[in-house]
Amino acid sequence: MELKKTIRTIPDFPKKGIQFRDITTLIKNSTAFCEVIDIFHRRYRKSKVNLVAGIESRGFIFGSALAYALGVGFVPIRKQGKLPAETISQTYELEYGTDTLEIHSDAIQKGDSVLLVDDLIATGGSLAAAAKLIQRLGGEIVDIAVVIELVDLKGRERIKPHNLFSLVSFEGE
Repeated sequence: MELKKTIRTIPDFPKKGIQFRDITTLIKNSTAFCEVIDIFHRRYRKSKVNLVAGIESRGFIFGSALAYALGVGFVPIRKQGKLPAETISQTYELEYGTDTLEIHSDAIQKGDSVLLVDDLIATGGSLAAAAKLIQRLGGEIVDIAVVIELVDLKGRERIKPHNLFSLVSFEGE
């Protein structure tokens, strides 16, 4: 199956000039959703990953399913104020302003091997912030995996030195 064809593009959302890549059409297609998880599973099943971390909210969809397939735990990384226990936070730059991600302070132990998962990388701000949170807790990032990469926005550069694995690329579209 060509995964790219299962992703709906919504023009001018959330504002004029943005081509929003909507994964709801991919995840409602059982064949496409299973293929994403299967590809990720094949890639990481022999790695030393002992936790999968996913970024709110669509990273939870892929990250938790992949954690289940790998037989490891899942760690949510959420927007500020959403986690109930003690947290650490990391602020990052958006196109117009800033945002903050948080993780429970006890979610990752020193030496944990963590796979960071999200649905999409655009500018890389949220993934870079999430990677910093993981590292601040002593976790080692094995890889960063996303379903969609918006190549023109150069997010891959922002998350260096971490490796990025993406399944579908949109460039100049």
